[in-house]
Amino acid sequence: MSLPDPIPLYGPEYKRDPYPLYERLRAAGPIHRVLFPSGVTAWLVTGHAAAQRTLADPRLGKNHSRGNDRWRERASIMPEPQHSQLQVHLLHQDPPKHTAMRRLVTDAFAPRRAEAMRPRFQEMADALVDAVPEDADTADLVACFAARFPFQVLAEVIGLSPRLAARFRREWGKVVAPVGPTDPGRPAYEALLRELQAYIAEVVADPGEGLLGGLVAARDAGELTREELDSMIFQLLVAGQEPVTNQITTAMVALLRHPGVLDRLRAEPDLMPAAVEELMRLDGAFELTTWRFLAEDADLHGTRVPAGDSVIVSLCAANRDPERFPDPDTLDLDRAQGPHLSFGHGVHFCPGAALARIELQVALGTLIRRLPGLRLAVPDAELPWIPAVLGRGVGELPVAFDRPVCPRPRG
Repeated sequence: MSLPDPIPLYGPEYKRDPYPLYERLRAAGPIHRVLFPSGVTAWLVTGHAAAQRTLADPRLGKNHSRGNDRWRERASIMPEPQHSQLQVHLLHQDPPKHTAMRRLVTDAFAPRRAEAMRPRFQEMADALVDAVPEDADTADLVACFAARFPFQVLAEVIGLSPRLAARFRREWGKVVAPVGPTDPGRPAYEALLRELQAYIAEVVADPGEGLLGGLVAARDAGELTREELDSMIFQLLVAGQEPVTNQITTAMVALLRHPGVLDRLRAEPDLMPAAVEELMRLDGAFELTTWRFLAEDADLHGTRVPAGDSVIVSLCAANRDPERFPDPDTLDLDRAQGPHLSFGHGVHFCPGAALARIELQVALGTLIRRLPGLRLAVPDAELPWIPAVLGRGVGELPVAFDRPVCPRPRG
C-alpha cells in the first residue's frame, strides 16, 4: 500500500502503536510530509542516521520567528500575550542565546548533584508505595506513583517551596497540547494558561535559594528578560516532570508485557541502569521533537524543504532503526549497540538527562522490588494511551500485585 501525502500522525491506533507506521516510513525514505490533528503539516525525519544529522544540522533553528505563514496559520501555538511571555525558553532558542540560558541551569542538573540526591529520591519513592492502602491489591500506578514522584523530585531539585509545590496542579501541563482557535476546548485551555501564569508569578515572588532563586537573580542582573525568566520556569514546571511520568508508564508497560525480563530485573537489580537505557530506546516518552526551521529553501536528506516549514524528528522511529539496533522491536537488557536518541542530540540534548536516568532507576527499581507479583489488572488493549502530539505514555496504568507489599530495604 502506498503512503498518503501528507501522512496523518494521530488517532487511537497510531498512538497505541506507532511503530508499524514508522517501519514503513523508514523503508520508504528518511523524510516524509506528515499531518497533525491541528492541521499543521511538517516534515518528519525517521531513520537513526538521518535523525542524528538533522538534530546537529546548524541550518535548522528552533526559534518560532523562523516559521513561515503557512506554519503560523495552523500551528495552534499559544495565543498572545502568553506566547510571547511563555514560549521563549530553551527549547525555542538558538545559539548564542540558547548557550547563555542553558548555562544558568547546568549546575542544578549536573550528574554528580543528581547522584548525591539519589537517597532522597529513594525516600520519596518508598513513601509513595507505603501510602498504598494496606487492604489494596490493585492500584493505578499513574495516580499513586508516576504522576507524583517526578514532581516531588523536580520540586526538590529546583528549590520549589513546599507551600508552592502543594498548590501545583498537574492539569496545567496540558497547556503544551495544541488547542486550535476554533476548538471548543479553547476557553478552558486559555483559563489554564492564565492560572499557570499567576502561579509562575508567585514562584518569581518567592523563589527560594535554589535554581529558581538563581534564575530570578539572573533576571535582576540583566542576564534574562522577564519573559525569558517566566518561560524558563514554565519549561521547568511542565517539561521537567511530565516526560518522566510518561517514561515510567511506557517502561512499566514494556516490563509487564515481558514478565521474564521483569523477573530478571527483580533478581538482578544491578541491571537497572542498562534496563533503563533499553526501555527508553524501546519506547521513549519523547516520541517526536519540537519544531525546527530552515532559514532558506534547502535540500534535507534528498528532499527540497521550503524555508519556514516545520521539521520534526521521530526519536522513537530512530530508536528502532534496524540499521542501528539489530532486532529493534525486542526488549534486550544485554544490548550493546550504543546510545539511543531519547534525550536528543546536539546542542539541544536534554540538560536533565542525568537526573531523569536516576529518577527512572529509582522509580522502576522501587516498583519492581516492593510490589510482588506485579501484573496488568486490565487487558493490554484497554490501556488509555495519551493523545499528546509529541509524547507517549498511558493516562492510567491499573496493576494488580500480591500482598503483603515488600518492606523498605534497611539501611
